[in-house]
Amino acid sequence: MKTAHVHGQTDELGFNVASDPGQVHDLNATLLHFLGLDHLRLTYRFQGRDCRLTDVHRSVVREILA
Repeated sequence: MKTAHVHGQTDELGFNVASDPGQVHDLNATLLHFLGLDHLRLTYRFQGRDCRLTDVHRSVVREILA
């Protein structure tokens, strides 16, 4: 992980995203990547379908990787 890196930006009040929006699932995918796990293969069965912790459209945030 890059040290002293700020990812994204908010408005002057801190309420709205100004640039580089991210989701909690993106953070989860990035943390699993740091732990050496592939978030795409980490699935579980729930009510007859395969689910992932990082949802279906999320990915690793490459900008914060060193």
